[in-house]
Amino acid sequence: MSTLRTPAPGGPRPLVASDLDRTLIYSAAALDLRMPDAEAPRLLCVEVYEGKPLSYVTETAAGLLAELAVRTVFVPTTTRTREQYHRIHLPGPVPEFAICANGGHLLVDGESDPAWRAAVDRRLAAECAPLDEVRAHLVRTADPSWLLKERVAEDLFAYLVVDRALLPSGWVKELGEWAETRGWTVSLQGRKIYAVPRPLTKSAAMREVARRTDAPETLAAGDSLLDADLLQAATHSWRPSHGELADKGWTAPGLTVLPERGIAAGEEILRRFLGRSAAA
Repeated sequence: MSTLRTPAPGGPRPLVASDLDRTLIYSAAALDLRMPDAEAPRLLCVEVYEGKPLSYVTETAAGLLAELAVRTVFVPTTTRTREQYHRIHLPGPVPEFAICANGGHLLVDGESDPAWRAAVDRRLAAECAPLDEVRAHLVRTADPSWLLKERVAEDLFAYLVVDRALLPSGWVKELGEWAETRGWTVSLQGRKIYAVPRPLTKSAAMREVARRTDAPETLAAGDSLLDADLLQAATHSWRPSHGELADKGWTAPGLTVLPERGIAAGEEILRRFLGRSAAA
């Protein structure tokens, strides 16, 4: 692994590892504009793809993000591939670190750290069935009547895009039981069914960044099942009242469940990050 970096002037800063989609940034479909104030918030587009705006933050959140980047080691933490992550342009300085592909890539100044990726590959080879085996099983057992797309992300994990209305009620459970014996996990999130190697986690990459920066504490936020390990591993964590974790009523020590939903939750998460970092 890379050596420890020199702490910023004034001593080490808290590390903030936050999921992006439906935690800090929101598509038009996920905005849920039930804000505390009567007037709808002004939005700032932070992602454009093929000429179309995809993701937004509020103008208030943009200011909070810029402040957070100065006061903490802010680490965007996502299941997105590197290519998908680089489409996002958050307000404030470009983060020194980012976690992509659910922990499979640790970006340092925008580039994947080869030592980290090599360590991930070694662990997956030792503990999990090969990706090709899992992918073949997904394609073989999925029914074309409800399977819309099949994808592999960064040669690390696989996912299906499905028609939820036609998905058989027991299929995901059966797939999860099959995958568990091979060192993989399965989760259904929206229209996507993810098959991810068990050791491939956001929390492992977060711990590595904390080690390199000598962070005194770790703060995290997320909304999906793939964020659960990240929230459990952090010193303090937050989740909104939407998403798969909310649907399951999921909680953990050190976790605060926020009442806000949609883009209002994104603002509140940033306020909590800043409040806790000031206290630290």
